[in-house]
Amino acid sequence: MASGQRPGGQQTKVCQFKLVLLGESAVGKSSLVLRFVKGQFHEFQESTIGAAFLTQTVCLDDTTVKFEIWDTAGQERYHSLAPMYYRGAQAAIVVYDITNADTFERAKNWVKELQRQASPNIVIALAGNKADLTTNRIVEYDEASAYAEENGLLFMETSAKTALNVNDIFLAIAKKLPKDGEGAGPSQGGVRVTQGNAQEGSKMGSCCNK
Repeated sequence: MASGQRPGGQQTKVCQFKLVLLGESAVGKSSLVLRFVKGQFHEFQESTIGAAFLTQTVCLDDTTVKFEIWDTAGQERYHSLAPMYYRGAQAAIVVYDITNADTFERAKNWVKELQRQASPNIVIALAGNKADLTTNRIVEYDEASAYAEENGLLFMETSAKTALNVNDIFLAIAKKLPKDGEGAGPSQGGVRVTQGNAQEGSKMGSCCNK
């Protein structure tokens, strides 16, 4: 509800979370973010330099989740900068290309790094992107799904081109994140919980109207 006011006078809770995207270059991280935030897809997406920052909101039943999204560059020369972006993040999406086995192996390395160095309670999702290219598939769905299950990851195959599961993976993350306000101080990664106006939720109409 645009006003943040629910029937009976109950206000919508607004939670803000930092989310980082990690993965090899050209797996479609920027395309996923562009599809999620702006509903757009560009066939030829320029490589990210360093990192790009965007925001988007998702509406749950009684909570508006605002994502602060850091889309990191996949090139090896930027790897040393990654900890600066995933430090303090409450969520991460590790992306690979289903047509490229090397990107899946690289994704596993990112997951290990996050498990070792990121916040202990970080919610990690694995995204097998370019699902529209299933005829060129190299990484099998069952293999990736089993890996995700073993490591406690959310998992979906996505397509930034067709929008398959793009909103869904962010929504699944939003549902899994703690929204009770516990540990909301900066020492806990800077989760901010406020009561009141949730107007920005209208940006994510497809979720707000579910």
